[in-house]
Amino acid sequence: MPTPLPMTSADLLNELSLHRQLVASQQERIESLKQEVEQLRQHNEVLRLKVDAMARKLFGRSSEKLDPAQLQMVFEALQNGMPEDGPPKKPEASVDALCGSEADEAAKGQTARKKRSLEQILAGLPVIEIIIEPEEVKADPQAWTCMGAEVTRLIDYTPGKFSCQKINRRKYVRKEARHLPPVIAPLPSLQERCIATPRLLAHTLTQRFELHLPYYRIEQTYGRAGVPLTRQTLSNWGGMCADACGLVIQAMQREVFADGYVQIDETPVKYQDPERKGTCGTGYLWAVHNPVRKLSLFEWRTGRGTACLESLVPADFTGLIQCDGYQAYESFIRSARRQGQIRLAGCLAHARRKFFEAQAEGGDARWVLEQTQQLYRIEAKLREARAGPMEVRAVRQEHSAPILEGIHHKLQSLQQSRKHLPRSLTGAAISYTLNQWDKLSVYLRDGRVCIDNNLIENAIRPSAIGKKNWLFMGDAKSGDRAAMFYTLIGNCHREGINAEAYLTDLFTRLPTETNQTVHRLTPKAWAAEQRSLHQAQAKNCVASL
Repeated sequence: MPTPLPMTSADLLNELSLHRQLVASQQERIESLKQEVEQLRQHNEVLRLKVDAMARKLFGRSSEKLDPAQLQMVFEALQNGMPEDGPPKKPEASVDALCGSEADEAAKGQTARKKRSLEQILAGLPVIEIIIEPEEVKADPQAWTCMGAEVTRLIDYTPGKFSCQKINRRKYVRKEARHLPPVIAPLPSLQERCIATPRLLAHTLTQRFELHLPYYRIEQTYGRAGVPLTRQTLSNWGGMCADACGLVIQAMQREVFADGYVQIDETPVKYQDPERKGTCGTGYLWAVHNPVRKLSLFEWRTGRGTACLESLVPADFTGLIQCDGYQAYESFIRSARRQGQIRLAGCLAHARRKFFEAQAEGGDARWVLEQTQQLYRIEAKLREARAGPMEVRAVRQEHSAPILEGIHHKLQSLQQSRKHLPRSLTGAAISYTLNQWDKLSVYLRDGRVCIDNNLIENAIRPSAIGKKNWLFMGDAKSGDRAAMFYTLIGNCHREGINAEAYLTDLFTRLPTETNQTVHRLTPKAWAAEQRSLHQAQAKNCVASL
């Protein structure tokens, strides 16, 4: 066997170089694997948090109110306070003096929600008296003397009954001019051939758009009462009434944009589209709310892009739009036609909701929730005091601005430290809030502006109940009809009037109104008219006494 040749120094250097290269490649491989494992761990953590958030959303409580015990845990976890370079903490005493304690507010809420007594419930109900005599008295009435009575009051209900209204319109001719055509009173109806009275039309539409019953259920209800009306007939009545209410809706459109400040939001609604075979298209109910006049307006569009906002907002509108972070609003105000006319205000409730969903990730999200709760306590106290715009602005500058500044500094510090993953719930909430910060701060400088968009979301909420019942619109045109009646009925609720009584009077008076007088039939004007009538009747009653 040949003896191996001894290695030279050059061979040793080559061997050492190869070994170093192998070690370096292995170290690079190890670092790459570590980075991959870290990325997978982070991705797994984000997915776990999202699954937990979805489980809470599906099976947890829907209320976003904070538990006081949970807030105490936040204080203990954050006992070190803000970072050393952070701003000074807000003056606790002044805010507490303004807002009061949360326990006091809860006690006031419980006092305000006292159950009404039986006397209050029965006060306005008609009384039908039923007398029940003992069998012994019936057998020999003359032998008995009545010594009083035991009175039991029950609440009774008689289902609605249909009836036929027979209208006789007599024809007359002048005795001196019998050759002229006869005179006959006009038919007080929205349409010559409509077989429904204004009361039945109003009842049908409130069943559909206030109680959110689909037409087939209304058809079944009427059929059980002995009046077999088809759902096609009921739907046609809705279209006829919507056409008649067009001028009333136009009057409300002019009024809702009159003050230069509106809130806008949209909600998706499925609708049947002939161009989509077997599937429904997605349209949107756009809601516009004027917080100054407390007036809401619904519009139907088959999309939610910038073009929808162009058609929704009048060309001459200038002022402030409060909305969420949807990008179409930014594109809308930056368009050539709207440049410099409109400013945007943000919604703190949207930002707060993201931190509420992320509160299980740690104390930072819960700290933000506690700070925003302080802001909402200030707003609640201002509403209770019925403060005007100037007073609201002064209080916000004094008490809300330091709290908002502290939140801003905290979020910036968290983002710079990269403590939370960008794709985590807390990281996404921080990014969203900081991106919207300029809009979220607008309410500090304008006393008219609300802290959030909850008023418009409350106006939209009834339509969500309807979507669960009727599932989708019959076609795109039915969306316009639904928007009209959601507008009328929603404003009836806001004015505290009976929607069915309002629609009955509206359909009765519409045939005799003109373009110049139809503004008297909006829910706000009708409610003011009814209050004036009731006050006049009360004065007449007092005068008669």
